[in-house]
Amino acid sequence: MASSAPSSARQVKLERECELRIEVGENSPLRLRLLSGTAEIFGTEIPPEIWLNFPPRLKFAIFTWHGATIEMDGGADTSDYVADETPMISYVNVHAVLEARRNRAKACSSGDSDSSQGPRVIVVGPTDSGKSTLSRMLLSWAAKQGWKPTFVDLDVGQGSITVPGCIAATPIEMPIDPVEGIPLEMPLVYFYGHITPSQLFCGLCSNNIELYKVLVKELAQTLERQFAGNAESRAAGMVINTMGWIEGVGYEEKLCSMLRDVLKSKPKVDVVKLQKSGGVVSRTPKYRQKSRGHRIREYFYGLANDLSPHSNVANFSDLSVYRIGGGPQAPRSALPIGAEPAADPTRVVAVNISQDLLHLVLAVSFAKEPEEIISSNVAGFIYITDVDVQRKKLTYLAPSAGEPPSRILILGTLAWLES
Repeated sequence: MASSAPSSARQVKLERECELRIEVGENSPLRLRLLSGTAEIFGTEIPPEIWLNFPPRLKFAIFTWHGATIEMDGGADTSDYVADETPMISYVNVHAVLEARRNRAKACSSGDSDSSQGPRVIVVGPTDSGKSTLSRMLLSWAAKQGWKPTFVDLDVGQGSITVPGCIAATPIEMPIDPVEGIPLEMPLVYFYGHITPSQLFCGLCSNNIELYKVLVKELAQTLERQFAGNAESRAAGMVINTMGWIEGVGYEEKLCSMLRDVLKSKPKVDVVKLQKSGGVVSRTPKYRQKSRGHRIREYFYGLANDLSPHSNVANFSDLSVYRIGGGPQAPRSALPIGAEPAADPTRVVAVNISQDLLHLVLAVSFAKEPEEIISSNVAGFIYITDVDVQRKKLTYLAPSAGEPPSRILILGTLAWLES
């Protein structure tokens, strides 16, 4: 039986094909439930008469195809409004096309590899254009139809699957929970260590875009191997979320035509231009930085502080820390006259444990040897809380007690000040 509405609750009636856009405030959580009709959050249906709890700072939209009544309670500093113009029709039309291609691929699963390959969707566009939201909707709609599409997140800036600074992939077996987000049961994660490919290495005057490309290639090869042995995943295909890495005046408007020009020699690739939702909000660099901090905190403590991370102490000798990138490619004597040695963005370099590691997030690699680091995914992450150089002891926060699954740690520039 549904609980009675609290005195502070209020109701919002939505007409068909309208959207309730909500931004939960900084300090107060929000509860809401569906009283009548049907509605969804980013492609996931809201169960009727069940209160859902949304933590502070969450932004989302409730859309209804046929009309609905929503009841909200709490969230004193929450803002919301109703919009009757949305691009949802065009989004669901894309889903319908993808659904047809998945069915075609499934029917050809015993035939040639090209025919049995389901759709691979890559969502591109500038920062704050709704790429992550569209990805979630396409994934949830596919899962609702019984498919298990693979979500690939190439956006190192925010981290939809795990902490920022990573590229990752995971199968989506059920519509994505509107509160908990992407499931983390079986993610495939590669640690890049920085929040943008154009970020400089510590102390080096070169960027590490080459490392980003190498890790994307490693992830792609691993997924290809998995797809080769799994006809169901292959037919379901994948949805790939990208970074909003767009430069130059007017580049946003030219992006679609530029892609069509680049891909005109590939007849099996379609370029579809979609309208940006009016609910998309531009985020300041400071806001994005705070969001990254919240995302890292969620990894260790959970969305609602329902996890209990452990503080562990290790000897310096028990761990090996490496960073990727740095060191000259060749000595000056081996270079042409006047040429300067360049940093190697994919070279694995051992790092001495020092106070410089304080407040950094390090990845725990599955690699057994340093030369395997780039080609290996990671098991998880630790956060350095203290470095005792005199006693040669390192204190770190980990999701669980006991020794990490590997002694090889990867260092980047991903920092977090726990609050």
